[in-house]
This record gives sequence, C-alpha cells and structure tokens, in this order.
Amino acid sequence: MHVLLVDDDQELCALMKRYLERELFQVSVVHTAEEGLQESLSGKYQAVVLDIMLPGGNGLDILRRIRQRSELPVLMLTAKGEEMDRIEGLEIGADDYLPKPCNPREVSARLRSVLRRGRPVDVVSSKVELDDLTIDFDQHTVLRNGEEIELTVTEFNILNILARDAGKVVEKNRLAEQSMQRSLTLFDRSLDMHLSNLRKKLGPNSQGKQRIKTVRGVGYQYQPEQ
Repeated sequence: MHVLLVDDDQELCALMKRYLERELFQVSVVHTAEEGLQESLSGKYQAVVLDIMLPGGNGLDILRRIRQRSELPVLMLTAKGEEMDRIEGLEIGADDYLPKPCNPREVSARLRSVLRRGRPVDVVSSKVELDDLTIDFDQHTVLRNGEEIELTVTEFNILNILARDAGKVVEKNRLAEQSMQRSLTLFDRSLDMHLSNLRKKLGPNSQGKQRIKTVRGVGYQYQPEQ
C-alpha cells in the first residue's frame, strides 16, 4: 500500500516513515502544499496523510482540490484542540482525522481502517434499488434518477448499510464499526459529519422529506418512501 505523507515537520515525517515502512507500507513524503497537491492527484497512492498547516498553502484547500477530482482516502492531521479544523475537514470530505502530536502506531491503525473501508460491506447482491436511488456495488456508484452522485468511500459504506436495512434503525456504534472500521470515542463527531455530508449529497426524496432520520440516543434510519 503506497501512502503519501504531506507534512512540513521533517522529524515527525522521518519517524512516521520508519514506523509505517516496518508495518509494510510504502511511504513517500513531501513537505509543501504545492508538492502535496501535485502528488495527491498523481494516481500513485492508495491514501494520503495530510497536515493542515503547510508552507505555501493550507491542507484544507488541498483536500478541496482532491475532492474535486478524486475519492482518494485522506487522513487529516490537525493541531490538538482545533475542533473547527477537524469539523471542516470532515465536511469537505476527509475520511478521518488525528490530532497532533500523534502516535505513529495510531496513524498506522487509522490508515488500515480507512483503506478497509474501500472493501464492500455485507454485499449480497450487486445492486440495490431504493426509491429513486440505484446503488451499484460492483461499480461503487450511486445514481439518483440516473445521474451519478459522487460519494466518498465512507459515505458509500454508510448508505450501503442504511439502505440494506431501510425502514429499520441502525444502532450508531454498529454503523460506525461497519462503515468506518473503528469504534467511536467520546466526543467523536466524525460519523455525524459523514452523515451530514451524505444527506446533503442525496438531497430530499421525491416527497421532499429527509432520507436519513436521526433516532436520538439510538442511531439512524433510512426512511423509504411509502
């Protein structure tokens, strides 16, 4: 698995590169925003670890540019305590985040988790037809009235799980574990942000109603049209 590390902290990069290579990742490192954007869009990598504060630019701007052209998995590194950066990163389409300073072992675990999300979740049939949506697991696409909706890997997995249990409430921790390949931690809003992005992309159904309902204290439910 070839991973791109974009961070201007050369000491941290060297430490993470050594650890990740022992974990059998292939790691390339760049230190500026311009290099990070160019390499991220090169098609050579399976995932990117992207810092927010970079010489010559901002990691969030790079993430926006990536999402205009690619669903490449992105793990954001954010300054400790900068909650708004984490929220904005998830809103733009980051697959996960870690506050700095971070443990290379946790970076490795989060990368493996993000990469596992690209695998189909509980696929029985290759397509699901639900209201005006067609979810194609072979092509990893979602069509609404024949027009494709671009989803990140995590968003696709969330929709997959909710659509297969349409009309039923899916417990929050189960949804996180199956779609994100990890459990939620205290104050972890990442699943909420992925769901918010998914709702915006899907839009209301033909009856003008929200497709995904939050059942407070329990989980989420895809509400099929009657």
